[in-house]
Amino acid sequence: MLLPGTCCDWQTNFCNVIQRLANKYRLICVNYDGFDGSGTVFPDMITVTEKIEKYIIDNHGGRLDGALGSSLGSSFVGQLIQRRNVHIDHGIFGSPDLDQSGKLSAKLQSMLVVPLLTSFTKSGKKQEKTKEKLKSIFLMSDEVADKFMACFAKFSVESIKNEYYTDLLTHLEDDIQVEHTIAHFIYANKMGEKYLKRYKKYFHNPDIREFNMQHEQWLFGGEEYAVPVLKAIDEFMEMKV
Repeated sequence: MLLPGTCCDWQTNFCNVIQRLANKYRLICVNYDGFDGSGTVFPDMITVTEKIEKYIIDNHGGRLDGALGSSLGSSFVGQLIQRRNVHIDHGIFGSPDLDQSGKLSAKLQSMLVVPLLTSFTKSGKKQEKTKEKLKSIFLMSDEVADKFMACFAKFSVESIKNEYYTDLLTHLEDDIQVEHTIAHFIYANKMGEKYLKRYKKYFHNPDIREFNMQHEQWLFGGEEYAVPVLKAIDEFMEMKV
């Protein structure tokens, strides 16, 4: 199961690697309410988690071989493991930040961050500046940068705000351990060691693979980043649980 990140659909989030993953795995590609083109609004992380759980139970007997979350999508992977309503053999966390906070802090952060996430859509000059930053930091191609920026224009501000705000309020327990489940982390070391400490805090004895890259750069930054991470994913999926 592929779960995209903040303000993204799977078509954009996994566009550079989807075919290679599809060549090896039967994929379930998730788009959340509010980010699926249906005109709905994203409600909150737990409501969407419950919907994903119901789909897994109804269509796959309540069990998945693996779930790969990109960034915020990893929060869903964590909840699916922690809640134990479905079973996932391999939970793969794509360099998440796993930020958590209280209601006041989450509200203040949302008030500050969400306008920044959407402000560049209002003028051509800001769009071009943002595009150059994406190309510089994540080594995105022009085409991928355009697709990525388009997400912030085509999805409603309300959905983006609800997704960002409720993700901060959706907490993980410490030292999560589920029998016959392995938590794998793609650790982008350029994010900083505080994120590595979080991975070890929330999950018992996680399998962490370190890569010299920026946050989720393997999804957007070309073959030198994608190839080793895809190899690691294959290794994850072959591990015995």
